[in-house]
Amino acid sequence: MMRRAGFRRDIQGLRAIAVLAVVTQHAGATWAPGGFIGVDVFFVVSGFLITGLLVRELAETGRIDLPAFTARRARRILPAALVVVVLTVVGAYGIVSPLRRETLLADAVASALFVPNYAFAVRDADYFGDETPSLFQHYWSLGVEEQWYLVCPALLLAAWAVGRRLGGRRGARGAVAVALGIVLAGSLAAVVALTPVSQPWAFFALWTRMWEFAVGALIALVPAAAVARIPGLVRAALGWAGLAGILAAIALIGESSAFPGVLVLLPVLSTGAVILAGIGQDAPPRGSAGAVIGNRPFVFVGEISFSLYLVHWPLIVAGALLAPGLPWLPAALGVASIPVAWALFRLVEQPTRRARVLVDARPRRTLLAAAGATAAVALAAGTALAVAPEPALATQTRVAHAEPAVPPEVTPVVPANLEPGLADAPDDESEVYDDGCNLGYQEERPRPCSFGEGDERMVLWGDSHAAHWVPGVLRAAEERGMALTTHTKSRCSSALARHVLDGSAFGACDRWRSTVLDELREDPPEVLVLANYADEEVPDGIDAEQAWRDGLREVVDALPETRVLLLADTPDLGTSPLDCLAMNLEHAAVCAVPESEAVRGAGRDAVREVARETRAEEIDLLPYFCAPIDGAPSEEPSCAPILGGLLVYRDSHHLTATFAEAMGGALAEAIDSAVDGRG
Repeated sequence: MMRRAGFRRDIQGLRAIAVLAVVTQHAGATWAPGGFIGVDVFFVVSGFLITGLLVRELAETGRIDLPAFTARRARRILPAALVVVVLTVVGAYGIVSPLRRETLLADAVASALFVPNYAFAVRDADYFGDETPSLFQHYWSLGVEEQWYLVCPALLLAAWAVGRRLGGRRGARGAVAVALGIVLAGSLAAVVALTPVSQPWAFFALWTRMWEFAVGALIALVPAAAVARIPGLVRAALGWAGLAGILAAIALIGESSAFPGVLVLLPVLSTGAVILAGIGQDAPPRGSAGAVIGNRPFVFVGEISFSLYLVHWPLIVAGALLAPGLPWLPAALGVASIPVAWALFRLVEQPTRRARVLVDARPRRTLLAAAGATAAVALAAGTALAVAPEPALATQTRVAHAEPAVPPEVTPVVPANLEPGLADAPDDESEVYDDGCNLGYQEERPRPCSFGEGDERMVLWGDSHAAHWVPGVLRAAEERGMALTTHTKSRCSSALARHVLDGSAFGACDRWRSTVLDELREDPPEVLVLANYADEEVPDGIDAEQAWRDGLREVVDALPETRVLLLADTPDLGTSPLDCLAMNLEHAAVCAVPESEAVRGAGRDAVREVARETRAEEIDLLPYFCAPIDGAPSEEPSCAPILGGLLVYRDSHHLTATFAEAMGGALAEAIDSAVDGRG
């Protein structure tokens, strides 16, 4: 017999862990880099609870009352979700930059219609790396869940009907299990295959997440009597192992992991273990994992978990927009979101779920009201999007474009002929991205790009900061009559220092660098340019500057026939200047960052030391970027985002391809001096 539904404190505890993990990670806690796996915990719990209800209904009545089921889902989800959509748009429209208002409204429409996951996937949004994330980014999981519950009842009905015809009630339950198993296997295969190819689609799509609901659903099919036959110690061990697995996923999985992929198995199966261990128990036994997470504070957080999930993200993002640069603010807003969530729970979520007028209403009336509310919110946001005027993203002032110079020619306004324009800047990347030559985090097989022809060859090797220099280095190579080959991989410097991603060994980086170095040894270029982000992460407990020095020396020593040039890193503004510029068109200087803040990183100091101690030459173009600026926040030299009418940065620390190409002349002079100066 299928177990009867009952209140399980351990499941409320799982909800609490899930939402607290998400909030903690979003608040910037470095000790919980994998907090986003809380969503996977939610998916398994949802699959267990909702599928259990549907299968019990099938067993008792032979049918699923789809209008009643959908009406219950609408009362549970829609009111709080739509209220937060409205409040977010109203509260944020005036504080987001003009660059982001169209996206804000478009995402509001998608969220009201519960399809934001596809909106994010289509525009190739990076859940982990977007510097200016959507205020509705967290709604992706609501979209996935509601899409699943459009599919799930039909799947269960079809499987039940086929199984009932072939084998009676037992056959029906078996057919449901088989159908869910097929969904599980197919969806899991899809997410594993898609993650290295298209991480956004693997992360956001329904078909790569269905298996997580199926895991919970299959556990719901396990009879309580069968679980009761498992020895108590084994069940306790299963629960503790599951809880440990969830906590390990939170601590060890990170934004640069190949996620979801196979890594998502850890939080999903661990959640399933905790749920399975508690089946059939009126109360978790003392000392069990269920008892620990079923305490009163966890149950309270579990009760408000949906409201907390809804409100925490807009609060954190809005705080960052209003007061950027305050490191403590995200954590403070994460804590503040708890009473806000409680208010939403008490004033909106709970009343609309339990109000007799809604509970007793015919499902069709509830569905009509839900459809009307959804349409009203979506239409309001859509209308605002349609009639909103084009934002002014530049002044009327035109300036003469100038080659980068020393001292830099600071442009005090956002000119009408800015190149590239603010809206186009994020896509103004070097050709190695379009050509597929820049490797992602988990790729390790070299994919060099080759440009031009010449009797001599220059090689550019490094991470994404080498990639952003490609247009300038290519211009310099062409002026010297040299062919250019590039080897670039994100977050992986060409200094043979140990790097980590989210505290874990970066094996793909090590293997890629080893292969590239072997290729360079076999066919040494005349000139090798090493360019890297100076703040790449090294393991805790290691002297970062020493690691960089040793890694750079190793490359220099490995290529005795090659002239090695060490390109000092460009300034890092800390945050993208695009939004600041869009909100300060007449006063672009306020978006400049003091040189003392922008010029940092152990790799920069190491470049200078290695150039001093070896035959390598340093190229430092900092004087082209930073100088005293009238109207800047600091009186000290500052690094401006617009120089000579050209936009310098496309995000916080990557150059636009336009500016990098303009720097080609300065690079050519520096390379000529470095290569020819020592003979």
